[in-house]
Amino acid sequence: MTTDAPTHDPEARGLRLPVVLLALTVVSGFIDAVSYLGLGHVFTANMTGNVVVLGFAAAGAPGFFAPHSLTSLGAFLVGAAAGGRIAVRLGGGSRRAWTRITLAAEAVLVGVTAVVAFAAPGAVGTTYTLIAVTAFAMGLRNATVRRLGVPDLTTTVLTMTLTGLAADSRLAGGVGPRSPRRSASVVAMLAGALLGAWLVLHHGLGVPLLVAAVATAVLAATASGRE
Repeated sequence: MTTDAPTHDPEARGLRLPVVLLALTVVSGFIDAVSYLGLGHVFTANMTGNVVVLGFAAAGAPGFFAPHSLTSLGAFLVGAAAGGRIAVRLGGGSRRAWTRITLAAEAVLVGVTAVVAFAAPGAVGTTYTLIAVTAFAMGLRNATVRRLGVPDLTTTVLTMTLTGLAADSRLAGGVGPRSPRRSASVVAMLAGALLGAWLVLHHGLGVPLLVAAVATAVLAATASGRE
């Protein structure tokens, strides 16, 4: 009698996708700390908040600038469209390769913004470049994360995660499925925003963008295609 030797699954090599997506959630906190605190009250990762900010700006609320929000929304949509095209082209093959290619692109884009922030801090052109490029990168990533379909790990928004955490809890009569994952996502975003804000306040915009780029590059080199 013969038995088949166990086959090695290349998709399983590297960090599991939940770990990767939690780390990307931390990176999102960095990106929004840079954009909101350093680029004029605009979000480039969290488009829900950005739409609300656009409404504030349209109403004439002080401290909000509609062109910033419009730039962010437009660049995010273009990035999401690009991510969708990449998903159509690569999504039917290796999820590991697809994920790594997309994250490598994000790392390069965020790295470019770090270079710009170091080279020309405070310039009007720098502000719009950072908004547009980081929003494009987040759109690219969000399209990929959406197609990957890992539950409760969107990496940029927490409204439905928090809703599920409360609505499915034992207090609400549920059994709390995936509560650790949901809680970890909230903690990851908070940690990223906290550390990102500290770096922005004490070291400017270049350092947190550089950290975000390096972290994403590491994830691009180590992500697997498995949950």
